[in-house]
Amino acid sequence: MTPAALLFDLDGTIVDSERDNVESVVLAVRRLGKELDAADRRFIVGHSWNEIHARLAARHGITEAMPALIALAVDEKRALLAAKGYTPMVGALAAVRRLGRRAPMAVVSGASCVEVREAVEGLGLTSAFRLLMGAEDYTRGKPDPQPYLMAAERLGVSARACIVVEDAEPGVLAGRAAGAQVIAISAGNFSGYDLSAAHVVLDTLDQLTDELCDELVSRRPQR
Repeated sequence: MTPAALLFDLDGTIVDSERDNVESVVLAVRRLGKELDAADRRFIVGHSWNEIHARLAARHGITEAMPALIALAVDEKRALLAAKGYTPMVGALAAVRRLGRRAPMAVVSGASCVEVREAVEGLGLTSAFRLLMGAEDYTRGKPDPQPYLMAAERLGVSARACIVVEDAEPGVLAGRAAGAQVIAISAGNFSGYDLSAAHVVLDTLDQLTDELCDELVSRRPQR
């Protein structure tokens, strides 16, 4: 009863980058003469660029297209990470490498495709994932199930037979809506999102064992 695939969120789940993500968007918008408030900052965590861009356009009159805003934020993020590099979440490297030997895996992120690729490369995990997905790959971000449904389809499996690993409420809800078993990792949840909708909440990826994955898959409805 192994999972058909494991679908991982990225920021705050595998890589400790949520704060850098928020700051990069703040700095990018500041270059356009606008300032984000605490509510905007919190919204960035767990949501995709699709929803972030729509919110900033509506609330702050940002007229730049999403690719242009992403490009500004990527520049700022690269500057933030230039000295310190990418830091894995506790237990992430070992868990990803171990679980990747049991089932195909994907990264399903609300970050841009270039941010996803650079983070995975920066952690040395490129070969561990069969699929990398970012915000440009879909039209509706988390909590909509579309990202996880698309990832499962591209891997050739049913989302109901997958395990989703997340750190924020929008992703947990997306995984549930896709029909997957959802594990929430609280270590990266610095925004204090409610993770109670997950099937299991763990402190760190160290606790994501093979036995737990098999147990969760065995619980899934057969119809």
